[in-house]
Formats: sequence, structure tokens, C-alpha cells
Amino acid sequence: MTFIKTTEQDSHYNHLEKMSVKEVLTNINNEDKTVPLAVEKSLPQIEKLTNNIVNSLKNGGRLFYIGAGTSGRLGVVDASECPPTFGVSYDLVVGIIAGGDDAIRKAVEFAEDSKLQGWQDLQEHNITNKDIVVGIAASGTTPYVISALEKCNENNIVTGCITCNKNSPLAKVSKFPVEVVVGSEFVTGSSRMKAGTAQKLVLNMLSTTTMIQLGKVKGNKMVDMQLSNNKLVERGQKMLASELNIDLQKAASLLQEFGNVRNAIKNYTK
Repeated sequence: MTFIKTTEQDSHYNHLEKMSVKEVLTNINNEDKTVPLAVEKSLPQIEKLTNNIVNSLKNGGRLFYIGAGTSGRLGVVDASECPPTFGVSYDLVVGIIAGGDDAIRKAVEFAEDSKLQGWQDLQEHNITNKDIVVGIAASGTTPYVISALEKCNENNIVTGCITCNKNSPLAKVSKFPVEVVVGSEFVTGSSRMKAGTAQKLVLNMLSTTTMIQLGKVKGNKMVDMQLSNNKLVERGQKMLASELNIDLQKAASLLQEFGNVRNAIKNYTK
């Protein structure tokens, strides 16, 4: 089957520079509305990948995201938000980007073209066959990501991917591919837009569902969150007050004594 990069097809709109601000915003918004529907079509794929992530983490493994450019940055963001949100260690979900941490802020030229560096970056984390690696690439053609997953396959490490083109080279080397076909971008080829939004939505689903399955949420509350600022401390107090039917002053005392919401609930006695 011929591989066509729909992410690189011409925009449905032309003469963007002649549009008013309102027209540009309206048209971008109209395109963005199609993204959740594209994600919905990929739910069966997302479910398979999520089940394998949960299984790996329950059996002592870790989740790695690996990508370049916007895709890599999105993986780093999702990984970095898991510890404060769910109270897990910083090495449970790891985001790796081509070009290293410098590439989070500035593009590193040709970093995504290396066929060796992706696997080397994974090896720095002592990756094993207990772990699972999810490659992220809107185009599905990024050599840095594809070659890393190929080496993972050779070493019996479970692989998945998030891409926005159907039947891409990346999907073909992934055991559990997620393909969210969003079509052409408002600005032709600018995959930080709809494709980036789709990837972010899928990442939210993967990590949040996994953490719920790992018992990191009680009811609908983040009971293991890190109390790293005043806003989160206040949120924790409100959670306790609601859960235990106590006043905020008592909740504050419990939170200070036991360190987080889960421990406070577990150890509370009337």
C-alpha cells in the first residue's frame, strides 16, 4: 500500500495572509474541531497500547516516550507531569527528545535524522525488556524514532507509537501503533497544530488511564499528588475536608502530619 503523508498535504485554505484575524481564528478553530473525532476513531488502538503500558508498569517496567521536535517536546511534557500529578517517581515515565534537553527550548539541527542516537539515548536509562517504549512522530518517518524502536524490537522491548499518518514506517515497526489521521494542517505542513493537538490528547489518555489503573486516583481525586505549592496544598485540604467530612483547619493539620492526601485518609481516626 502506498504511504501518503496526509500531514504534508496542502491546506484546505489559501491566501491566509489576506484573511482577517477573525477569519484566521475561526478557520483554525474549525480545523481543531476535527481532531477529537479523529482520536475517537483510534480508540481501539489506544486501548491496546494502554493495556500494554499498564501491564509493563505493573510488572516493574517503565514507560518511555521518544520523539523529535514538537512530538518529542509533547512526550517530555507528559512524562514530567506524572510525578507531581500522581506522586510517582521521576524515572517511571521518561520523556526523551532528539538533541537532548537543549532541544526542548531550541531546535537542534538534524538531530532527528540520526539512526543511532535514539537507541543510545534509551541505553543511558539502562532500558530492559520490562520496559515499554512509545515513539512519537507526526509524520511517522523520523529516523531517530524509527531506528530506536527497531532496536527495541531486536531486544524484546514492547513498542508502540503515536503518529498522524496511516501505514507509516513508524507504525510498521511498532507492535502497538496508534494512528490518528487528522489530515492537512491549516498552515501546510505545520504539524505542531492539529497533529500536535492529537498527540497531546492521546498522551493524556495513555498516562491518565495508566495511573488510574495503577491506583493513583481515588474516586476522581489526585490523592497522591505532590504538595509542591500553595495551590496544591489548598486543593489537598479541600479533598480531605470533603472525603472525611471535616473542617479545613483539621484537614490542614492532617495534611501536615501525614504528608499527602492518601496517607491522611488512610491514617485518619475520628
